[in-house]
Amino acid sequence: MASSLTCAGIVWAFLSFLCAAASCVGFFMPYWLLGSQLEKSVSFGTFRRCSYPVRDESRQMTVMVEQCGRYASFQAIPSAEWRICTVVTGLGCGLLLLVALTALMGCCVSELISRTVGRVAGGIQFLGGLLIGSGCALYPLGWDSEEVRQTCGNLSNQFELGTCHIGWAYYCTGGGAAAAMLVCTWLACFSGKKQKQYPY
Repeated sequence: MASSLTCAGIVWAFLSFLCAAASCVGFFMPYWLLGSQLEKSVSFGTFRRCSYPVRDESRQMTVMVEQCGRYASFQAIPSAEWRICTVVTGLGCGLLLLVALTALMGCCVSELISRTVGRVAGGIQFLGGLLIGSGCALYPLGWDSEEVRQTCGNLSNQFELGTCHIGWAYYCTGGGAAAAMLVCTWLACFSGKKQKQYPY
């Protein structure tokens, strides 16, 4: 099976896939922010949440439903910053995944990734990582929303966590994006083989 990638290109392809997978898994998981409410663990992502309070009319009290799920609509996401974060981070993850799958195809298809295509792919990876990084930077701006304040002991504010703490999914998303920006973008410059010149 012919490959259009150099040795550095093969490393780039697999590292790109790992970075994209880390960012996408972290983005989808609702464990960006961890806290507790009514003595139950609560976690938030950008567009998902685990454990939420509901009013039990039969017992005349608020109880926690221990389930994970998406918000009912885009507008139901607790803050405008988290809505922007969801769009920006999702777009960045999509770009990283697109480049990673193209790079993996380059391992099996000859003349798919030339030097120029590799450099363009590296530029797209840099842009994807930048978008995800922007999303991660925007996320703390939403910590002043009512839902987060209820979970974090009414002490949270923008860039102030209160009693909550950052979850593994936030680090996973940001780490994947940082590695894609710094390492994969550089490797992409050396990934493609020089194309053969055909006499016509």
